Amino acid sequence: MNQIKLIPTIYLYKGKAVDEGGATLLGDGDAVRIALCFDNNGADEILIYDISSTDREHEANISTIINIADNVDIPMLVGGNVKRLEDVKKYIYTGAKKAILSLKNNQELIKEASERFGSENISILLDTDIEKLSCNKGLYSLVISDKVIATDDEVLLTNCNDVYNLTPDNSLYGVSSDIFNENFDFMELKHKLKESGLAVNTFETDMKFSDFKTNSDGMIPVIVQDYKTSQVLMLAYMNEEAFNLTIKTGRMTYFSRSRNELWVKGETSGHYQFVKELSMDCDLDTMLAKVRQIGVPCHTGADTCFFNNLVKKEYDNTNPIKVFEDVYNVILDRKKNPKEGSYTNYLFDKGIDKILKKVGEEATEIVIAAKNPDPQEVKYEISDFLYHVMVLMAEKGVTWKEITKELSRR
Repeated sequence: MNQIKLIPTIYLYKGKAVDEGGATLLGDGDAVRIALCFDNNGADEILIYDISSTDREHEANISTIINIADNVDIPMLVGGNVKRLEDVKKYIYTGAKKAILSLKNNQELIKEASERFGSENISILLDTDIEKLSCNKGLYSLVISDKVIATDDEVLLTNCNDVYNLTPDNSLYGVSSDIFNENFDFMELKHKLKESGLAVNTFETDMKFSDFKTNSDGMIPVIVQDYKTSQVLMLAYMNEEAFNLTIKTGRMTYFSRSRNELWVKGETSGHYQFVKELSMDCDLDTMLAKVRQIGVPCHTGADTCFFNNLVKKEYDNTNPIKVFEDVYNVILDRKKNPKEGSYTNYLFDKGIDKILKKVGEEATEIVIAAKNPDPQEVKYEISDFLYHVMVLMAEKGVTWKEITKELSRR
């Protein structure tokens, strides 16, 4: 049985989240914040519709979709305002899992897009002529419809009015509904659907709390890390009830030894921790939790609870991404706070043409160095090239976070 996905919808107009008609902002209209709420609350994917009417509005929406992709971990299905192949390309390049094309009057474009980008990246919105589905077979990977249809294709059912009473259906890819707002608890719905016999994506573990080696109080310590940076955030304790609630809700829940009660991290402060990964050590007596931290983890306002240094010895931190970020931050600082005699400021002062010229020159130097037997020369030239690329990144406002996010999609 296929897992049924819960897929909320965001309508975009002029870069803002609006209602389906486009007339009213949803809350503050911050589509990125709303998408993060969907992700944190357990949605499986996000359906995004561009309802712009001009090219300028369309570009504003594209920028917002890119920002959403940079901030959420769940896939996006993106459509609306697709008039030509270039529009499909823009959606695919935002990081969308699939681009959505309307079946109406788009027969040739669907075929062309399928051949160019692969049918697995194309979905069709079925708003007319159901009988034409068969002639498009193989040109798309998903049908998006507001009604149940008899088809062998996987179907995403939009405007589903009764998400609590779904029935098993191998053709049902997922559902979207008007009740899926930013505060909706998708994990709670998933557990209700699971109880009724449907396959859904919930946290599953083959281990029970009774498999762990607890301390004398019946608890285990939990080391908490940021899931992207691996920074250690805090240490807390779980008993069996806290463990079960963490698995069920996807929010880190602990047991307070001082207050002798359960506590959901962030319940009063808003600084929730959303589960990304849980693992146990070799002795099964300590848990490692990788989380998305909202706000800060420490009651002092610090970004880690571990800030009181006892001893520290200088060492060479060659963590690649940290080195890149540190060098990039120095370059950004030079751009904001020019320093006399700085070569970096010389490049910024000369402008984009000079920066591009140096990037091209350094790329050529790599090619020349690679023809020589000494690998050290290649190392030096690649380092020079990367420095100049980072100057270009700073000039164009591109970050390492954006680069690594894009590379992870490849």
